[in-house]
Amino acid sequence: MQTQELKKIANNIRKSIIEGTYQAKSGHPGGSLSAADLLAVLYFDTMNYDKDMVDDPDRDRFVLSKGHAAPALYGVLAEKEIIPKEEIKSLRHVGSRLQGHPSMKELDGVEISTGSLGQGISAAVGIALAGKLDEKDYHVYALLGDGETEEGQVWEAAMFAGNNNLDNLTLFVDLNNLQIDGTLDEVNSPLPLDEKFKSFNFNVIVVDDGNDIDQLKQAIDQALNYKGKPTAVIMQTIKGKGVSFMEGEVDWHGKGPNEEEYKKAMKELEEAGEKL
Repeated sequence: MQTQELKKIANNIRKSIIEGTYQAKSGHPGGSLSAADLLAVLYFDTMNYDKDMVDDPDRDRFVLSKGHAAPALYGVLAEKEIIPKEEIKSLRHVGSRLQGHPSMKELDGVEISTGSLGQGISAAVGIALAGKLDEKDYHVYALLGDGETEEGQVWEAAMFAGNNNLDNLTLFVDLNNLQIDGTLDEVNSPLPLDEKFKSFNFNVIVVDDGNDIDQLKQAIDQALNYKGKPTAVIMQTIKGKGVSFMEGEVDWHGKGPNEEEYKKAMKELEEAGEKL
């Protein structure tokens, strides 16, 4: 798909993120907004996956290891017509399929229930191993938060993936340098991530701008063409990307916008969409 069309999809995902977290009066807009571009590229330009393939054993898999970014996943599932766009407004409501963290019991299109940080990558590694054992051609993609990589379970999973040469696995780290209550340095920095993944026998690609569609497409092409090792793509992104007053602000890690903020954010995104 052309870059311009992918930008439009990413912008639509961002609108869904703002809509959902506003209606819920809670949620995690910051780290969802930073991941919107990647999800647009994966679901519309990369993965063997559509609304008729949610149970197809040969489909590619995406695991949202940073499960709190569920609004971004729901946004792309709406763009793929796997869920109705109107359902976005039910985010985090009692009885909604759109839980605060993705639930595979509730919703088609969710490969694994995530939220406890570190568990998603562990499941993704297991799915990749199963693909090798079953001699399947599907590829497994997983998205981690940078704060999530402070979990020991992440590195146990990485050790296993590297030691077993799972080249059907591509990990993405959303390196926006902000986590729940501060910068990485202020909390517990896991850097340098590129050197750590290399030491666990990963092919490593660093993307200078993880909110740039073309850079993401290039990195994914490189990952898919690399054989013999799993790949880790370290994406330097901006938390809150696309909404001016949310960009680079840790306060937007875990709260929903009020009515005034909602209107301002949606106006910015509408204007951005018109320019595309």
